[in-house]
Amino acid sequence: MFSLTPRDNSFFQMFSAMSANVIAGARALVDLFADYRNVEKKIEEIRRIEREGDELTHAVLTKLNQTFITPFDREDIHELASKLDDVLDFINTACSRIGMYRIKNPPSAAGDLARIILMQAQEMQKAVSLMQKNGNILAHCVEINRLENEADQVAEHAIASLFECEKDPINLIKCKELLEFLERATDKAEDVANVLETVVLKNT
Repeated sequence: MFSLTPRDNSFFQMFSAMSANVIAGARALVDLFADYRNVEKKIEEIRRIEREGDELTHAVLTKLNQTFITPFDREDIHELASKLDDVLDFINTACSRIGMYRIKNPPSAAGDLARIILMQAQEMQKAVSLMQKNGNILAHCVEINRLENEADQVAEHAIASLFECEKDPINLIKCKELLEFLERATDKAEDVANVLETVVLKNT
């Protein structure tokens, strides 16, 4: 059990909005690969969600600069906001590669990684929701880390398969880069878990 100082609750509400927006982006990513049609429209929706994430991040940082007493360390508030935003940034970057490279048939592992990102986002939201309640955040952090390890294996096997089976070297490079950006999104989710663990340990 840990305890956060119940001073300005608006930070908890803002982090809840940020985590919900990450889930929206991850769901849109899953939908993109589950039904790979109207790709440009779906990518534009992900861009919109990412821009909303930037605005939410800016709001947290502005609030941080205006607040004298914060519910937990200022540097951890800044870091948590930045890392949540990074997850969406890498989702968006992966999608930008689809448009830039005109990827017609993404590897099935892209959909697998998208589903892992969504599961991580859901765990992040659960963890963030427990911050004000002083709940068991660490259990969700452990699951986020487990999912990141699973994503590493999915990406590794998929890239190995590309090198073994893909005959077009240009398409190999395109798909490899897509998978790498999706895997990096799972790394950024793990970064979120690491910040949350730090907050818990500092306030235990």
